[in-house]
Amino acid sequence: MRESLSPATARVVRRALVVLPSLIVLTAVGLTTVIAASVQERRIRDDTADRVFDVAAGLAELDDVRAAAASVSASGAPADLADAVDLAPATTVLQPLADLVERTTGVFYVVVTDDEGVRITHPDTAQRGRQVETANASVLAGTPFLGTETGPSGSSLRAKVPIRDGDAVVGMVAVGVLESRILSERDEALGALLPWSLGALVAGTLASSLLAAAIERRFRRADALAAEQEQTARTVTALREQAHEFGTRLHVLHGLVSHGDTRDALAYISDAVPTLTPREPSDTRLGPSVVGASFEALRAEVSTLGAHLEVQVDRGLPVDETVLMVLANLCRNAAEAGASRVRCTLSQVGETLHGAVDDDGPGLDARDIERAFAAGFSSKRDATGTGRGIGLALVRRAIGDRGGEILVGRSAFGGARFAFEMAVPR
Repeated sequence: MRESLSPATARVVRRALVVLPSLIVLTAVGLTTVIAASVQERRIRDDTADRVFDVAAGLAELDDVRAAAASVSASGAPADLADAVDLAPATTVLQPLADLVERTTGVFYVVVTDDEGVRITHPDTAQRGRQVETANASVLAGTPFLGTETGPSGSSLRAKVPIRDGDAVVGMVAVGVLESRILSERDEALGALLPWSLGALVAGTLASSLLAAAIERRFRRADALAAEQEQTARTVTALREQAHEFGTRLHVLHGLVSHGDTRDALAYISDAVPTLTPREPSDTRLGPSVVGASFEALRAEVSTLGAHLEVQVDRGLPVDETVLMVLANLCRNAAEAGASRVRCTLSQVGETLHGAVDDDGPGLDARDIERAFAAGFSSKRDATGTGRGIGLALVRRAIGDRGGEILVGRSAFGGARFAFEMAVPR
């Protein structure tokens, strides 16, 4: 059976459901923005890498670049590097070309070196005639390079391509874009994306707020309906309990009237009908005629249900309406459950009444013993449509109010046995 949530848990769940749409919007927009920024940065970086490599490879293939690099390849040696003066003729030819390429392609620098890695061209005049600081052995050996390195101008994404004159490597072309420039382009792209993200966030927040308001309204309507249903259920239960008790009273009256005990019947009615004068609620002992009439009426009722009732109750025992209600409900339930023989016993030990109802019916499944005393539980079909499962709930409550308890077991007849004890009425 499904358990209902506690009020505290239900409130937490409700708040979570109200806030959930906004959290989903914030999370979705935030993740989308982060992913878009990451994709944008990757695209910018990839485009920059393709651009610097294409520029470097294109320059390395130019005849003028090959010829100029080859013309100064003999100017220096690994042990005696060429200087700016030695490389001046090549610088005069290649520096204007390098400056033009820088302006037209948007790269930060274009550097051409000789076969020892000494700069022929460089945007900074002071760097010309100096050997590059980064590793270039593999490039001067004929293998292109593409990656990020740190040089005099800072960290940059650069491409290095060897310049070949036939089979010989006579120099290299290095083209780079500063990492700070790449990050700046990323920030610009992110700045263009943010208005759209903020717009999506505002629109999503408004939509989620409307949804949250609709959910909250539904919760409030559900709360109002639940409260109304709970009140209705309490009212119905109270009416059913009153109807059950009233039925027991009618059987007592029937027994009294059938025996001609008119005076006792009128007194019983007078005690049962509310008056304008408040009375202290207390159990009062019933006279022998009322008790006898009650059991005779109960025996007749049980008989109509197809069962024979045996009553073993000593005369003079202190019996009140509560005791009668307990015995009547237990006997009636036994007969309605299909028993053909029902025995009712009641005795007194000191200040305690001991009672039991045994039957030869199908008994009560051990798994249903605890549920049997819950209001609304019944193993019998409700033919009237007004609800069942009231008697045993009343019985347990009445016995508990009298400081007693009731136990369920197997009777000597093979059916169920309901044994109880409770304080003697005052």
